[in-house]
Amino acid sequence: MRTRKAALVGALCVGLSVALTACGGAAEDPDAGTNGVGKLDPAKIQDKARTAARDASAVHLSGSVVSQGRTYKLDMRLKRDGGTGRVASDASTFELLRVGDELFLKAPAAFWSRGDKGDGAAAAGKLEKKYVKVPAGDPAYAQFKGFTDKNVLLDGLIALHGKLARGDHGTVGGARTIRVDGAGGSGGKLDVSLMGDPYPLRVQRAGGAGQLELSDWGKDFALTAPPKQDVVDYGKRIPSTGEGAPLPGPAK
Repeated sequence: MRTRKAALVGALCVGLSVALTACGGAAEDPDAGTNGVGKLDPAKIQDKARTAARDASAVHLSGSVVSQGRTYKLDMRLKRDGGTGRVASDASTFELLRVGDELFLKAPAAFWSRGDKGDGAAAAGKLEKKYVKVPAGDPAYAQFKGFTDKNVLLDGLIALHGKLARGDHGTVGGARTIRVDGAGGSGGKLDVSLMGDPYPLRVQRAGGAGQLELSDWGKDFALTAPPKQDVVDYGKRIPSTGEGAPLPGPAK
């Protein structure tokens, strides 16, 4: 009887030894079968994630960021030659579309008419459901373009602050990840894929300034200029956009 019990216990230990240490076996290597970045110094993990992001042809970015005291919800698809998507805050909601150097802004009438009355409000009503072409010389051009520039936007959002440390292994969207913490987490957190290319999959910004999910790396999407009948071209300068939309840069 004792022999049979001993054999049974031994069999159980063999079956569980991969995941458990209770039977005296070694714990599973969390980096086994991965791309290996989980074993690197945290600064190198961040560098590899930034390089992978820059080299990728496209990405889907969604989540929220806090910039200059205002919270923005972003849902953007970006690639090297432009991007498209929606930016929303308590003050305004608008859509952006950039194809090469051509930048278009689409927003409800309330976006254009904040603070305006009479003729201004009436003109704003005509812009609803239209793509307003933003002139390259307009002060708003660089600001709005930043939301559609993959590398500029990601460089600002991915940045961590303070001393970097390698954090826990985990999963994001079903993919195995390694986390890099800045300043013990208060300087931001970055979850990097351990499968395939070391893409950043989630970023929690320093100081609680929002969280973003990054997916569909390298997945192409259609990016074309809107039909001419749907475009309003104001020439050198677009109408006032009220409070504006400061680009969410690195959290301080």
